[in-house]
Amino acid sequence: MILGVNIDHVATVRQARRGAEPDPVAAANLAILGGADGITAHLREDRRHVNDRDVRILRETVHCEFNLEMAATPEMVEIALQLKPELTTLVPEKRQELTTEGGLDVAGNRKQLKQTIARLQGGGIRVSLFINPETEAIDSAKELGADMVEIHTGRYADARGGSQQRELKRVIDSVLYAERIGLTVNAGHGLNYQNVKPVAAIPGLRGLYIGHSIISRAVMVGIERAVRDMKALIEHHT
Repeated sequence: MILGVNIDHVATVRQARRGAEPDPVAAANLAILGGADGITAHLREDRRHVNDRDVRILRETVHCEFNLEMAATPEMVEIALQLKPELTTLVPEKRQELTTEGGLDVAGNRKQLKQTIARLQGGGIRVSLFINPETEAIDSAKELGADMVEIHTGRYADARGGSQQRELKRVIDSVLYAERIGLTVNAGHGLNYQNVKPVAAIPGLRGLYIGHSIISRAVMVGIERAVRDMKALIEHHT
């Protein structure tokens, strides 16, 4: 199972002072030294953290999987076609949100998503859809021709007690269903050092995409160790 490390929150700290540090590009390379199998960056419409310079240099310097998270807009499609990342993950985007709040409304945006997927794949770029753990969303992703899906684990991560076990079952059932109908399956959002083990143990998962908890731990122990610690947890339970 691969670990994709999202470096957005390094850029968030940089943007607090509108300065040059910490550099998310340097953080990405340290994450790779720590064992990351890929690097994720979300280029938002308002450029609130990761910016165009970041993704351009990441594309030039990241020699493992570079995953560009993006909204399904014409501007972002053009940027992706120029950058040629190994993977694009289409996500919903709201200007007011602190972080991505849920999966795509795939069924409600079929036309736009179908056109976006076709353009990206026509440029030789694999496409993943970030979706809630719901059968309808998985079926729609398959019908639209997505290469893979990333199951949103945020509800599981936020829940406690019996509710968390119910949310975990939803994630497990979604992963197994998506794999059964021929989609490659990833998972991510809200995963941390305390809750990642049950998700890492789900059979059929290709990868986990984790950002905030790794960057938070990196403040205390450094990014290489933070990545190594997460990688060890994942490998021990796969």
